[in-house]
Amino acid sequence: MATAGVQEARPAPLTSTSEPPPLFDGTTRLYICYYCPYAQRAWITRNYKGLQEKIKLIPIDLGNRPAWYKEKVYPQNKVPSLEHNGKVIGESLDLIKYIDANFEGPSLVPTDPAKKEFGEQLVSQVDSVTTDLYAALKGDAIRQASPIFDSFENALGKFDDGPFFLGQFSWVDIAYLPFIERFHVVFAEVFKHDITEGRPKLRAFIEEVNKIDAYTQTRFDRKELVDLYKRRFLPQQQ
Repeated sequence: MATAGVQEARPAPLTSTSEPPPLFDGTTRLYICYYCPYAQRAWITRNYKGLQEKIKLIPIDLGNRPAWYKEKVYPQNKVPSLEHNGKVIGESLDLIKYIDANFEGPSLVPTDPAKKEFGEQLVSQVDSVTTDLYAALKGDAIRQASPIFDSFENALGKFDDGPFFLGQFSWVDIAYLPFIERFHVVFAEVFKHDITEGRPKLRAFIEEVNKIDAYTQTRFDRKELVDLYKRRFLPQQQ
């Protein structure tokens, strides 16, 4: 079950001149950056579990971040991080599981042993997969990335009780989704290539996740996303 409803207002990102919130006052805060795919994982998790009133969103401007964030909140100075019960937890994959285990709402980790095992396997590969996708942008992008998109298609066929990686929507989808979103857009806009062509399961996956409000409320503007990726990874495409 995904929470539906009106679009949540996005507060302005905090910058180097912003005062900190009243830290460690009992409020649970999720520190994110709107365009960061890692932060998006925790943001989707919070939304999917219906925790908009329980976990306050605090966006940070990573290009002009406040000094107090590193000094008083999260010494690693990255996002996402979660301020909860007097401590701060980081690392996006850990946060998916932490939020799932410590707050109410629909569970994101299946109890079925086969799904649990396959899910752990897929999540253990996500960092290397995304590294390879970013590397592909700097080379023969379509040729280099195609085997990775094929692997998504194969994984999506493992369970037949739904269109997601483990059949039903789970933490695995959240782990991969921010990157599938970005590469779907970038390949379409920059390389004029549809990554779902010949991959019906991947096409169905993208269609179905775009029906989930908890995810669509976290999407980054398509044009801004393409411009960001051109500047960072594709200067030859500008």
